[in-house]
Amino acid sequence: MNATSNYMRCLDRELHYMEWGAQHSETVIAWHGLARTGRDMDDIAAHLAPRYRVICPDTIGRGLSQWSPSPEKEYCLAFYAELARTMVDQLELAQVHWLGTSMGGAIGIHAAAGSLRGRIRRLVLNDVGPQLADAAIERIRSYAGSPPAFDTVSELEAYFRTVYKPYGAMDDVQWRRLTETSTRRLPDGRVTPHYDPKMVMQFTEHADDYALWDEWDALDLPVLCLRGEHSDLLQPQVADAMRNRGPRAVVVTIAGCGHAPTLNTPEQYALVERFLSGA
Repeated sequence: MNATSNYMRCLDRELHYMEWGAQHSETVIAWHGLARTGRDMDDIAAHLAPRYRVICPDTIGRGLSQWSPSPEKEYCLAFYAELARTMVDQLELAQVHWLGTSMGGAIGIHAAAGSLRGRIRRLVLNDVGPQLADAAIERIRSYAGSPPAFDTVSELEAYFRTVYKPYGAMDDVQWRRLTETSTRRLPDGRVTPHYDPKMVMQFTEHADDYALWDEWDALDLPVLCLRGEHSDLLQPQVADAMRNRGPRAVVVTIAGCGHAPTLNTPEQYALVERFLSGA
């Protein structure tokens, strides 16, 4: 099924998004992780598109969306959630489902408890929760804030294959697509990941941004959490607490991967699809 590339002004910022299954009314917002782009959702979006309209945004400062002129203020969950609300409003969507990987899931928690309260029907969290492991945050900061640059796209792909190895099984075609959809060329001709390095200011200017237990306990909607078996971000004890407080999530462990499952296998498709359908 074909997707379309689109742009929208939200809070005076231009956001890019891919849209799948535009003929459907029931809609899924599929939001990517911290240093990634909406194209990470291609596989799951294509699978859901025969039944759902799927909107896959690039967060401000990532992919083809505008970089923030006020990064210290705007690279944070509260602003991302407001951008999401504005996008949902402009698309004239009364209610949506939300599927978020890592940061995208945290935006979903924040929005479901705040700016989109009552409008998110079902929430799928891909390897994220209301509390993150400190060591994992430091690992992400170590590479996200200082993205490397390479002479060739092939070298960048080799880097991606290393840093994103925990995603799990991906074939050569998928690695090439991940690389080509998240590459930008620098003025000196080298290539680097397609995001604003200043987005790491979320961790320096908003140190407690991912402390979301209050928001979690305020949620009143069905939640599915997919946790990578070897995830260093979502610790088992946090996943257990997610089962027992707040919305009492259904937590499913995805074997053979860490942070975060790629959402590209029949098993993962089935888990998401069954949950969204209410099965």
